[in-house]
Amino acid sequence: MTDRTAPRSFLGALTGGLVRAPELRTDDDRSASRLELFFDLAFVLVLAELAIDFRADVTWRGELVFAGLFTVVWWSWVSSTLYANRFDHDDVVYRLLKLGSMAAVVGMAATATEATGTYFGIFVGCNLVLRAMLLLQYLRAYRHLSGARPIARLYLIGTTLGALLWAVSLAVPRPIGFALWAAAVLAEVLVPLLATRSSADVPLHVEHLPERFGLFVILVLGESVAGIAHGLHDAHWTGSGLLVAALGFVLAAALWWSYFDLAGARAKQLLSEVGGERSDHSHDVYVFGQLPLTLALATVGAGLELAVVQSGEGEVPTGTRLVLAGGVVVYLLSVTVTEVGMSKQGARRGWWWPAVAAAVAAVDVVLELPAAVVVGALAAVVVTVVVVGLAERATGRMGVEEV
Repeated sequence: MTDRTAPRSFLGALTGGLVRAPELRTDDDRSASRLELFFDLAFVLVLAELAIDFRADVTWRGELVFAGLFTVVWWSWVSSTLYANRFDHDDVVYRLLKLGSMAAVVGMAATATEATGTYFGIFVGCNLVLRAMLLLQYLRAYRHLSGARPIARLYLIGTTLGALLWAVSLAVPRPIGFALWAAAVLAEVLVPLLATRSSADVPLHVEHLPERFGLFVILVLGESVAGIAHGLHDAHWTGSGLLVAALGFVLAAALWWSYFDLAGARAKQLLSEVGGERSDHSHDVYVFGQLPLTLALATVGAGLELAVVQSGEGEVPTGTRLVLAGGVVVYLLSVTVTEVGMSKQGARRGWWWPAVAAAVAAVDVVLELPAAVVVGALAAVVVTVVVVGLAERATGRMGVEEV
């Protein structure tokens, strides 16, 4: 689907095809590339650093800082993924730009724990590099693909505006700078929403998209597993720490099962059935529904490590238990809201599950339950979600086919 009227570059002729014009990748069968998987490794580092910082400040302020920085990091990953979803053609220039973006993400990881303090400027600089790499990619698409120019133009405008806001944040007081970060992300977030309503025939690849988001969920869930291992080590394998770790692993495994066999599978089916191959509002619901979902899973991961360590040391504070319960509630609520938004139909039992998890949190606040009881109850809720969901799928009542 490359624009054949574009002249072949002299450099492309010299390099024997190593440098090629971008092309649309929305019609052929494809999966995540090795470069995309390599790129994701840098985000593992950022997520781990953000979790470290959050565990050091389990307060409302700490949660807000964690959520804000997580959103910035998540959007950096999404913006790169949306470009690759349409235009990944894997030539040398694309690889170099992608690796340049990865280097910027590594810089974000090295500054994440002090992004709002000592390393404010460096963190902003890394985000500016990310946007510069993305601008160069969309400029290539704009130059070589005439049919994609309306979409590429939108992304060029949004990314440029976002970069300007990030740059200005360096010259203003910190509170205003943080507001400019939020404005920058918001300006860029509006672009895919506008692209959905554009008449340009530049669809998203509905097979590649859910696979990429599924891989990001794996990265976030990996923090839960790592957190349990680190917590068990720091708790010195005490009996209470081991019990919470075991129950936490059941919870993490159930969250994985619920996403990949139920929530993720259902969303993938709806992307094909409701959205089809052209951009549709269901794509927007799916993409942006992943933010609270993955943030919730990241919060659970941070809370699990704390719960295991603190169980080994004695009493687990209420804040830690609420982090775990709140993460599960938001995850289950995100799954339900996303499905309802994509299918335009009411979820069958979806609303019950976050309500039950919230009830666990409420009982804990009143009775100050032991951490093992809270983690065990949350694990039981998610396991029940999985069992009921699999039973409904087996009988055809859930509407999810094998994927």
